[in-house]
Amino acid sequence: MRLLEKNVLITGASKGIGRALALGCAREGANVVINYHTDREGAEATAAEVRALGRVALIVKADVGKVREVERMFARAQKAFPRLDVLINNAGLTGWSELFATTEAKWDLVLDTNLKGTFFCSLAAARWMRETGGGAIINISTNCAALGVKNLVAYATSKAGLHGLTKQLAVELAPVGIRVNTFAPGPINVDRNLHDDPAYRDVWGGVVPLGRTGEPEEMVGPAVFFASAESSYVTGQVFYADGGWSVQGRIPVANMEKAAKKHRGKSAPKS
Repeated sequence: MRLLEKNVLITGASKGIGRALALGCAREGANVVINYHTDREGAEATAAEVRALGRVALIVKADVGKVREVERMFARAQKAFPRLDVLINNAGLTGWSELFATTEAKWDLVLDTNLKGTFFCSLAAARWMRETGGGAIINISTNCAALGVKNLVAYATSKAGLHGLTKQLAVELAPVGIRVNTFAPGPINVDRNLHDDPAYRDVWGGVVPLGRTGEPEEMVGPAVFFASAESSYVTGQVFYADGGWSVQGRIPVANMEKAAKKHRGKSAPKS
């Protein structure tokens, strides 16, 4: 087991990729702090599966876009665990919006969650890690950070910001033994994507060089690599786990228009 007795905190772990990462880390021997914002039921289900694998699971509610809640989350985790070995910044909002319909509130909500939240979670984790011998911070980005994607201006900007943040934190935290890396999933079969478009697999699979969309469980490999000793000499890196999408960059425009219209005036749910 590559993460045996490691303690891992994963934001947005009640569903989707976050849930898959929680279970994947548990299978590798890790105890998991499961963060959620609104989906308590999903967090409980994730925790139950982690415990069924023989690992410890702690559920902590927090909106990572609010610094006070981030601080409370880490204080709660510190009461339960003597150290934090890995932080996975997974929580995020898509924030669909047509460009000229993008409001200040939508922009702030997406940037606060995706970029500000990642920074302050990383800062809290780093303060803890430097006192206990170092650790690893992993950011979850998106293929949309590689190329311009219609109707996702706030989302793509926030995730592109993660790439710069990754490099900055990697340099600043290297002296205290903390590695920082990012990987960017491509089109993944998570509930929110399938809800936006029931034909999601076919539509997006048609523009991905490998000919299909990905499963959340396929993101476990990159996360465990960055979290484990296998990447002990790797920091400040960003790579794409997207079936080759970022190489070719074809976009299903009709899908993007449909999603933006569906979410007009709404905020994407947080995990």
